[in-house]
Amino acid sequence: MEVEYGLLSVFVERSSMGQLIRPFFLLLSFLTLAGCSVLGPGFPDERIVRERVLLPDIPFYAQEDYQCGPAALAMLLAWNGEALLLPALTGQVYSPSLEGSLQPAIVAAARRYGYLVYPLDQPEALFGELAAGHPVLVLQNLGLTRMPRWHYAVVIGHDPEQKRIFLHSGRREAMGMSARLFGRTWARAGHWAVVVLPPERLPATAGESSFLAAAVGLEQAGQWSAALLAYQAALERWPDSFGARVGLGNVRYTLADYEGAQRAFRQALLLQPANGAVMNNLALALAAAGYRQEALVVIGQGLELDETWRQELLRTRQKIVADQPWAEGGNEQN
Repeated sequence: MEVEYGLLSVFVERSSMGQLIRPFFLLLSFLTLAGCSVLGPGFPDERIVRERVLLPDIPFYAQEDYQCGPAALAMLLAWNGEALLLPALTGQVYSPSLEGSLQPAIVAAARRYGYLVYPLDQPEALFGELAAGHPVLVLQNLGLTRMPRWHYAVVIGHDPEQKRIFLHSGRREAMGMSARLFGRTWARAGHWAVVVLPPERLPATAGESSFLAAAVGLEQAGQWSAALLAYQAALERWPDSFGARVGLGNVRYTLADYEGAQRAFRQALLLQPANGAVMNNLALALAAAGYRQEALVVIGQGLELDETWRQELLRTRQKIVADQPWAEGGNEQN
């Protein structure tokens, strides 16, 4: 089935002015999500880091030359239970011309396996994830700012008393590094860090907007079933999440669960009754299920209530009126 006009994606952005909804058509730049903040010359506040943590049974893969990226990602995927061969993963992540791996390639590879990649936006979040039992993939600059030497490693623990960080790094398993040195090398790499988890499992430090953005990444990787699990997990944590309800509706629509999509969009409209984008998507789901007249009523309501999406609503109405086939075996309403 070909659909000329697709769903309108929306993304929740919080600000001091309230909750803003804007179109979300473009691919998220993962690097903009990673964030940068400052880790001091040791550990964060002692109230955050109190007890020694050393995660047991984190798989270790010794890296080959310049291939720390594939090795680090392989450790996290294996920790999640993936049976994989490192050479196959290397082909997805490693760039021979660069003699290294770019962050977007690592993120894309993890998503291809159906995992949610969540960026940590504060150094304190690293310790929060470790406390929850989640290893953290980090990027370090082991060289100088002007002469960088990039390196991926997996943080598996810390000792606040000794002020040491433990990493699977290079060819060394559970290597100890002073917190001061780790903080400097991590800061020179922009404090880039991620956790890789099953989509139904929320990071310990998850924030609503960042988690929804990570779920959108699964959608854009074509991992619809994984994205569905992520949005369901988001609603368990944030039952009134408008963005999660819209995302759930969009994914159910893509999976041809038009009744489920309608329920999700109607629940979103309970939170924002005059949102034209959601009305457009609800109309699409209704029409796909064969309920054209009800879909046209929803389009009319959207045109009355929300000028922002007028052109999209008009195009959707035109398509419905044109009586194009929406779904085989639908319940056509005349």
